[in-house]
Formats: sequence, C-alpha cells, structure tokens
Amino acid sequence: MFGRVKPLDAILATAEKKSLHRSLGAFQLTMLGIGAVIGTGIFVLTAEAAQKAGPGMMFSFVIAGFVCGVAALCYAEMAAMVPVSGSAYTYSYAVMGELVAWMVGWALILEYAIAAGAVSVGWSGYFIGWLNSSFGMNVPLEFVRGPFDGGMINMPAMLIAAAVTALLIKGTKESATVNAVLVGIKILALALFVVLTIPVIQSGKFTPFAPLGFAGISSAAASIFFAYVGFDAVSTAAEETKNPQRNMPIGLIGSLAICTIFYMLVASGVIGTVGAQPVMGADGAALSPGTPQLSQACAAIHENAVVCSKEALAWTLRQVGYPFVGWLVGAAAIIALPSVILMMMFGQTRIFFVMSRDGLLPEFFSKVHPRFHTPHVITLLTGLFVTLFAAFFPVGLLADVSNSGTLFAFAAVSIAVMVLRRTDPTRKRPFRTPAIMLTAPLAIVGCVYLFFSLSLQTIALFVAWAVLGLFVYYAYSRSRSHVGRGLIETHEADPDAPPQPVPPL
Repeated sequence: MFGRVKPLDAILATAEKKSLHRSLGAFQLTMLGIGAVIGTGIFVLTAEAAQKAGPGMMFSFVIAGFVCGVAALCYAEMAAMVPVSGSAYTYSYAVMGELVAWMVGWALILEYAIAAGAVSVGWSGYFIGWLNSSFGMNVPLEFVRGPFDGGMINMPAMLIAAAVTALLIKGTKESATVNAVLVGIKILALALFVVLTIPVIQSGKFTPFAPLGFAGISSAAASIFFAYVGFDAVSTAAEETKNPQRNMPIGLIGSLAICTIFYMLVASGVIGTVGAQPVMGADGAALSPGTPQLSQACAAIHENAVVCSKEALAWTLRQVGYPFVGWLVGAAAIIALPSVILMMMFGQTRIFFVMSRDGLLPEFFSKVHPRFHTPHVITLLTGLFVTLFAAFFPVGLLADVSNSGTLFAFAAVSIAVMVLRRTDPTRKRPFRTPAIMLTAPLAIVGCVYLFFSLSLQTIALFVAWAVLGLFVYYAYSRSRSHVGRGLIETHEADPDAPPQPVPPL
C-alpha cells in the first residue's frame, strides 16, 4: 500500500534546476493571501451560513479560519521542501506512496471541479439580482436554479462555466495588473459594505445567537471553510520568500487573521441590519439550504429574509437604504468571481495533467493543443463536468462537497509532514512548521472535525467518489503507473508546461 514512493531526491534534483529568486517579504505574502482568500465564500455563502447557524455564523468563521491556519503551517513546510508542481498530490507521492497520492489527487480533482461549479452558481445569483435591480428583468426561477433548489436548470451558471472553459483552452494569459484590479474591486466592495452597515447595527438582531446550537455553528463552519480556499497560494510561494522561517508564518497567519476579521465584520453587518435567523419549517425545524422546501418557505414570505437571497450582501444593502451601493457590490461580484472560476478550473486541469503524466490516468488526457499549447482534452472534460454541476446543483451542496475533498487533502499533507520529520529528519527544510507535534495533530483533528460536521449527504457523496477512485486505481492506474513500472523520470523541471493562464490571486 505504501511501497510505491516517487523518489524525493529525483523530484528535488529537477526542482533545483529552476532556482527562483527570493523576493517576497511578510507584507507581500500577507497581501497575496488576502487576495487569494477573499472572494466567493463571503459573497455567496453568507446566506447558507445564516440558515445553518443564525448569528452564530460569526463564530463559524473563527473555527474555519483556525483550522486553515494550522493546516497552512503544515502545508508551508512541504511546499518549501518540495517546491514542485502537483501540490498535495506530489507531496503525498514522495512521502506516503502511490495509493495515498492517488486518493489525494482524486480528492483534489473533486475539490477543484466542484468548487468551480459552486462559484459559477454564486456568480449566477448575483448576475440575476443585478439584472433585476438594474433593468427590472425577472427571469423565471426555472431557468436560474437547479432542480434541488426549486427550479429546472441554472442557465447563467452554465454559460459562465462554458465561457471560462473556452478561455482556458485558448490560453489567454491574464496579466498581473488585471488580477490586482479584480482583487482591489472585491476588497473595496466588502469594505464599503462594512462602512455602511456597521453604524446601523441593532444589537437585538443578534439574539438568539445560536438558534440551532453548537451543531449548527459547526455545520456552518464546515461550509464556510470554502470561504478560505485559496490560502495555500501563500504556502506554495515558500521558495520565493525571503527568510521563509520568519516571513511564512507572518504571511499565512496574518492573511488568515485579517480575512477572518473582515469576514466577521461583514457577517456582523448582515446580522445586525436585516437579521440572520434561520427559516423554520411547519414542524419547527430549520430547513436545509438549497432545497425545494426552503425555496417554498421563502416564496411564502416573499423572499424577505437574507437566508433566501442568492446575493446576500447586495440584498442587505438594498434593504437598509443603499440600493446604488448594493448595485455596485453586485457588479463587483459579477466582475471578480469569473477569475475565481478560472483559478479553480486551472488547478483541476493541472492536477489531472500531472497525474496523467505519471501514468495514473490515460496519457491521452495530457495531450497538448498544437496551436494553443494547452491541455485541451482535459480542459474540455473538466469544463463539461463543471457546466453540468453548475446547471443542476445548489451552491451550498457544491461548496460542501468541494470542502470534503480539500479537508481530506489538507489532513493528508499534515500527516505527511509528521511522517517525513521521523523518516528523513536531516533533509533541508527552508521552513519548519513550529511546534510540529502540536500543530500537525491540531490540523488533522480540525480537518476531521469539519469533515464530519458536513451533512450526511455530502459525506456519502465523498465516500462514493473515494470508492470510485479505488476502483479506477486498481482497475487501471496501478498497472500503468510509471513508478510501478520502474520509470522514475520526473518532469518538475518544467512545471509551467504546458503554458496556461496564470491563475488569478
């Protein structure tokens, strides 16, 4: 089970050929982390969290941020020591063997593809709300929500996913300037939201604080984890960091702390102005987000609750007398979120590409387009699945399933760090996780805790995906693996091939 290990020395030997200039300080790393983290989750999942936890969702942000923090410190040690393409998949291959690496890669495929679908659905909610507030257009719910959410098909989500797929295949390179502008738009929109809502907060809106108890707060934390996805962008910059032992923890913890405070201020603004109590069913129990039952209950109250909104922040601003600013926040989400879809799909195709190159998936998938020089086959396949996910599933379910894959991968990396400390203690580590025997177990326990705080439906879907992965591995991948056949060639000397868009920060 753990026998087939991809030789770490061979990976590092090729990685050394691409020595990167160490230019990033603590401030740059913190800004990189803030840019990568703030985005989809806070724009889209605030209503989901309110339905699960009520005002207690503020505490949910703290729990999710803490788990991300300890996992990030473990991730940073591996990223600094094994600065190559493939992320957690490559780390696991080098430490715990092929089967674990396969399962991590399989989980990452799930994470990225479904996350891209979730962002597409979130974008759709803001786009439809913007059309309504700008032009008075009321698109029938049947065409803007999937069957689980009271509609038939989410057409805008399908269209944006298809457009990003086409962009990835063509290989249009986004400039750093454009990405910086998009990050600025997101942060400015959220800052404006905080400035306008905090002064009109009513303390009475915060009671009852936890209407569904700590279980509701835990469930919301497991969903809100999605709002922090992207922080590992800081970890993977370890090789380009000046004095990484000092600056990496500052960048990681600093960016997560700032984002958590920002998120709590935004959540306070929502709760204290329009309230965030869950919508209950006839039996007095809270209805599950993204279900026809909740859609029907929301229709009965004329969508007059933040938990009913598909564009929670813009809706809140309109309710408190700032319709134009609500329009601006909606426009900011519409402009900024497609770059997040691109980042997620880029990550998925890269993991798939590396696994295909290792022989674990058909090499046909790693074919490069003769004109655009992009892995068009796997990009098309990814785009097809993302489009289908976006068309038929609600954002909350997609985010939760994506989180299940992320939590599995982060737990695997945290285990790998401890294993490698014991099996290879003398290897050079540009960054060492502080208090490893406390930090890594906390990360593992935190990931397991959040995983089992997800809904039973989500856990069942992840288990089904894992079983399918094991079947594919033993039926196909094990016999065709390059490592299994004695081929230990590594390609990390050219981690940026084939050329593709730079994923946005």
